[in-house]
Amino acid sequence: MNSFQDRIIRAAKLDVNLYEEVEADKGAMRQAMAVVVLSSLAAGIGAIGTGGLGGLVMGTIGALAGWYVWAYLTYFIGTKLLPEPQTQSDPGELLRTIGFSSSPGLIRILGIIPGLGGVIFLLASLWMLVAMVIAVRQALDYTGTLRAVGVCAIGWAIQLLIFALLFSIFGGGAQPL
Repeated sequence: MNSFQDRIIRAAKLDVNLYEEVEADKGAMRQAMAVVVLSSLAAGIGAIGTGGLGGLVMGTIGALAGWYVWAYLTYFIGTKLLPEPQTQSDPGELLRTIGFSSSPGLIRILGIIPGLGGVIFLLASLWMLVAMVIAVRQALDYTGTLRAVGVCAIGWAIQLLIFALLFSIFGGGAQPL
């Protein structure tokens, strides 16, 4: 199995050592971006019956933008607002670890199976959330998980506000599924 596939599987298995590995590997940025793209494509394919081809394209673009915004928000919140004494990180570390935390989202492709879409998407979302907390904890060198949960919760709320503001300014409100 090649290194990229191995990393995806280890990330989905919530392997703490994988998140440490990609945190330190500056060459893993393209791999992290590829995981985000593959995960969003899997979601688009899994929801193609309701979102269509336009949803697939826009979903992929939105996932990349969300990943980027999320990583920078997490960096700022985790290093400036809620750091621990040993916290040292940079945006690249968070882009890489958070990118790989999208690995469980690959199962969303199974949402194409009639009647399973909702369950698959819920399972993938919860799995990705757990992976993200682990990614944040490792990238920010936290000693505990609770602070990483707090950083993710604050970042999620801020990102939600940013995207709601952008949608209200530029249009593109919620489309019926």
